Amino acid sequence: MHVPLWVWLATIAGIAALFVFDFYAHVRKPHAPSFREAAWWSVFFVALAMLFGGGLWWVWGPQHGAEYFAGFITEKSLSVDNLFVFLIIMSKFAVPPAYQQKALLIGIVIALIMRGLFIAVGAAAIAEFSWVFYLFGLFLLYTAVQLMREGAGGHDSNEEYEPNAIVRFVQKRLPATDEYDRDRLLTVRNGKRLVTPLFMVVVALGMTDVLFALDSIPAIYGLTKEPYIVFTTNAFALLGLLQLYFLIGGLLSRLVYLGIGLSLILAFIGVKLIIEAMHTNNLPFINDGQPLHLVPEIPIWLSMTIIVGTLVVTTVASLIKSRGQQQAG
Repeated sequence: MHVPLWVWLATIAGIAALFVFDFYAHVRKPHAPSFREAAWWSVFFVALAMLFGGGLWWVWGPQHGAEYFAGFITEKSLSVDNLFVFLIIMSKFAVPPAYQQKALLIGIVIALIMRGLFIAVGAAAIAEFSWVFYLFGLFLLYTAVQLMREGAGGHDSNEEYEPNAIVRFVQKRLPATDEYDRDRLLTVRNGKRLVTPLFMVVVALGMTDVLFALDSIPAIYGLTKEPYIVFTTNAFALLGLLQLYFLIGGLLSRLVYLGIGLSLILAFIGVKLIIEAMHTNNLPFINDGQPLHLVPEIPIWLSMTIIVGTLVVTTVASLIKSRGQQQAG
């Protein structure tokens, strides 16, 4: 589908306005949100995403609408698993609960900007080289195997956070203080401007989510080839992530099979990408550069059924096992 420039600009402006609203509604006054507050706003942002998807379905048809919903469910599920790493980062830096909202929101905004760049690069690569689906598919299969190994044991609350190269670089290059100055990112000590631990948390959260995008962006391109849908599903998956962090943070340890479920979803999408690459194959060393139609294309309704079914089964199984462990203990 062709999306006019004004629609892109209006969408970006609307999403930016939602993030600004999120800041003024929740972050401007530092506080640890209650369960009720987190639940209410989580429902609000999910309902907003559903409303947007309904509008897209009505304007551009059921095919693109189904692609949006399948993509949103996948991206939201991946973001839930990412919350566990956010918990580890917050624990590592001993961030006071009242200041965590600001760090999370700024980190999420950084992630969205970087994902926008990734999406643009991915769209350009796909438009120019159809064989990039082979790379996306193989990478998702590799990621699925790694996630399966990690997810088989569930989440470990004692897991250590290892800063990536960018975080280590910032830690070494910028003068910093070990003490928090309320929710400020910068502070002045003895006439010298220093970055606070909260600044390092923001960098860690933003860069960590960028790394998560390495599997989420290929995954969504496995469900739709439309950059507009890729961008909006990522944006709406990140919107409300702040509230979701406080809503289910304490429940993540009970989702013992979530990693396995996500690995199965990524593996399925990886296979789907490879099948699509075979259908548009032009690599000379594969079937003499001719398309391969050994396997029929997987329709979007089947993709959504497999994704939703996998998430439901793994979530229910996780809760049953967690409940059994609690009763046994």
